[in-house]
Amino acid sequence: MPVPAEPSAALPIAAPPVVPEAKPLFSYRKYWAHRFGVAPFFPMSRAEMDTLGWDSCDIILVTGDAYIDHPSFGMALIARLLESQGFRVGMIAQPDWRDASAFKELGKPNLFFGVTSGNMDSMVNRYTSDRRLRHNDSYTPDGEGGKRPDRAVIVYAQRCREAFPDAPVVLGGIEASLRRIAHYDYWSDKVRRSIIVDAKADLLLYGNAERALVEVAHRIGKGGIKQDFSDVRGVAFIRNGTPEGWLEASADDIDSPDEGIRRKHMRDMPTVIRMPAYEQVAADKELYARGSRVLHKESNPGNALPLIQRHGDKEVWLTAPPIPLTTEEMDGVYDLPYARAPHPAYEGQKIPAWEMIRHSVTIMRGCFGGCSFCSITEHEGRIIQSRSEKSILKEIETIRDKTEGFTGVISDIGGPTANMYRIACKDKETEALCRKPSCVYPDICKNLNTSHDPLIQLYRKVRAVPGVKKVNVASGVRYDLAVESPEYVKELVEHHVGGYLKIAPEHTEDGPLSKMMKPGIGTYDAFKKLFDAAAKKAGKKYFLIPYFIAAHPGTTDEDMMNLALWLKTNGYRADQVQTYLPSPMALSTAMYHTGFNPLKPVRRGASEPIETVRGLRQRRLHKAFLRYHDAENWPLLREALKSMGRADLIGPGKHQLVPAWQPAGTGVQGEGKRIGHKGRQRPGEAKKFLTKGVIPRRPSGKS
Repeated sequence: MPVPAEPSAALPIAAPPVVPEAKPLFSYRKYWAHRFGVAPFFPMSRAEMDTLGWDSCDIILVTGDAYIDHPSFGMALIARLLESQGFRVGMIAQPDWRDASAFKELGKPNLFFGVTSGNMDSMVNRYTSDRRLRHNDSYTPDGEGGKRPDRAVIVYAQRCREAFPDAPVVLGGIEASLRRIAHYDYWSDKVRRSIIVDAKADLLLYGNAERALVEVAHRIGKGGIKQDFSDVRGVAFIRNGTPEGWLEASADDIDSPDEGIRRKHMRDMPTVIRMPAYEQVAADKELYARGSRVLHKESNPGNALPLIQRHGDKEVWLTAPPIPLTTEEMDGVYDLPYARAPHPAYEGQKIPAWEMIRHSVTIMRGCFGGCSFCSITEHEGRIIQSRSEKSILKEIETIRDKTEGFTGVISDIGGPTANMYRIACKDKETEALCRKPSCVYPDICKNLNTSHDPLIQLYRKVRAVPGVKKVNVASGVRYDLAVESPEYVKELVEHHVGGYLKIAPEHTEDGPLSKMMKPGIGTYDAFKKLFDAAAKKAGKKYFLIPYFIAAHPGTTDEDMMNLALWLKTNGYRADQVQTYLPSPMALSTAMYHTGFNPLKPVRRGASEPIETVRGLRQRRLHKAFLRYHDAENWPLLREALKSMGRADLIGPGKHQLVPAWQPAGTGVQGEGKRIGHKGRQRPGEAKKFLTKGVIPRRPSGKS
């Protein structure tokens, strides 16, 4: 991670904090129920429990996704991990939430209910960035929509309570993780309380929760839910106040010049940072931006402190972030005995998400890119956690031998990004001190080891597995890292690209890019040069497919106009485009909601303002600029260009953006007339304008 700024000579920096040793994930004494052995699939009915010889479940997991026993699906990974610790795990997948009946199917859990919305936030899953209802769901059999409720975690937790009022409820997954404090909710356009308060849950596990889950499960197994979990990293819970013996630090001090000295003293006694209260951030946008900055500053496991935030007469307490898994622990998690198939109850139905990932392999977790709009960092952390070559090759052999329909093609080998495998800070002490949000913005940190050699060697070994014909890289390539390794680009182009490669510059203009924490378009140009040269040398005709975001905070109409001109100049025409969606807890969401920049210090009256795109008409305009070639958008673009004083961009020239005429049946004009040309339409010209090569749709979940 990046080295912190040099401190003032008068203020010596504190010694590196000591990161506690984490108890190895698979070192716990197994729970007594381990004698029941491994379940082929976790039971979803009483009849399946009877077949396994179970009279009850120790832990029952409730999820908004269909149950697929594969490590790419969070509930399956969690269930297999709990099973490896000796617990009997039941699964309630996509239950009817309208009453508590479905939540009684497996009986009362001996230890607790574990509740998640699934692999996606339920509101992101259900609604578009224009707040329109989606009619399909990739995590549901046959892609059917409407199988999970809005705010699924809250609803499921309520139904668990109705079914068994005295059964503990533990929240987890991305919806809980990204809503662990008071947060702006785009769909209701207001600040909502921490989800643990609204769900009335006992505990919340955030981030990569394997460590916390195993510790919590064993503790509840021994002593129940009524105990102190403040020494368990990566959890949130409700308490009445700050316990005796703890020092409270103010959130206002994290940007003070003497922060290093303060933190040195803090380590002499337990310290918690008091965040602005829910009621304060709900009423004061500048305080909300301040709270967002504090949360993201306190994200490095090496130096982060616990956080506390008042909600009415209760306190939501967040312990420090979890210690990342070691390579051996990652291997252990991914080597568990997954069935690698949907539950037999779905026989004859296709689950789109399963069809997409069934022949793919996850090789790492985390992302140190720090893109302000992306939820990967908030959920998985900035420290890369990589699997060993041996574990990855073993999984590929398993896919080859046991996964139905395998034709020799690995559809993806990657993770949140394609090319951060085994990349890390050169110095552990520097990493432990670092408080910057990104290792690669505004420039690649000098302390970051950017070598792609381990990944190149992995690619070569994967290709050599007997029965493997092709290994695709479908995860997004971080091109500002890739340019550091021309050998990686060569390897990628020669062996792992199928026609085109998707990357995400997101914009061309410095204004929005600085708010996204993305590199300038010059870095894209440098990567394209390497990519094109490698393709030419390999004798292949490959293309880069860049993705862009419309209406991100900090983006002006002029920025979008310039992006559209860049697209036209470079011959790109987007098929489907992404309009910015403010996801819970992201830094750019704080920008969108507050109009302030939490990437810089937030101080009363001195915070940096940010122009935000909130109105539906302006959001549509920004989206229209990305689809400048679509005749449906021409009337809106002509009107905007005139109001911007850029009517010179209306016309038939190559340097112009949209024509002055309108094809029949399109746009608000719809008369099929060349405006100002006596009603004549140029035969075939609309078709010619609309049928050049397109940029396909961005895969969901990619950053």
